[in-house]
Amino acid sequence: MNEKAIIQGCLQKNPLSQRELYNHFSPKMLSVCYRFSGSRDDAEDMLQEGFIRVFSQLQTYVGKGAFEGWVRRIIVHTCINFLKKHKRFNDSIDIEYAGDISAREESLASIMQGRQIMDCIRQLPLGYRTVLNLYAIEGYSHKEIGEMLEIGESTSRSQYTRAKSMLEKLLIKREVIESPKKEAAWFSPIQK
Repeated sequence: MNEKAIIQGCLQKNPLSQRELYNHFSPKMLSVCYRFSGSRDDAEDMLQEGFIRVFSQLQTYVGKGAFEGWVRRIIVHTCINFLKKHKRFNDSIDIEYAGDISAREESLASIMQGRQIMDCIRQLPLGYRTVLNLYAIEGYSHKEIGEMLEIGESTSRSQYTRAKSMLEKLLIKREVIESPKKEAAWFSPIQK
């Protein structure tokens, strides 16, 4: 069944079409939810809530742009609303860990590196993690992020800068990346 037929079936409240749409998009959208959440349970709650919104707002999809992008936008907004409702963005010291996410990479090394990066992102304080996801991964502007999170544009920029710095330190600590500066020796080796 093609995408248009699935959408049409969903608009007619056909359970098979709804299941097919969910099964097709849920793995990708769960990955989006994991990036915003601090736990597997929260990610699954975000996904569930997001798909309820997808199905209830499906009649608003007008066919402009990719349908997957439309679904993703609803999921991202659902994640933000979930975080606003259940968390406080000012509690930036709270570090939470989430379960593994499935990565579809070609080599074991890249799978491990991808998981380590995602683990490090999930260790960022909630505000940093959210702004980093929205700006660097989802492509929102700082102005849009400020409006979504009800923070100033400059606050979004500063949280993004701090998130990048903290993420780099975590990745260096876990030896996922190398330190950009190698410490120079304070002496010169003796030449023979």
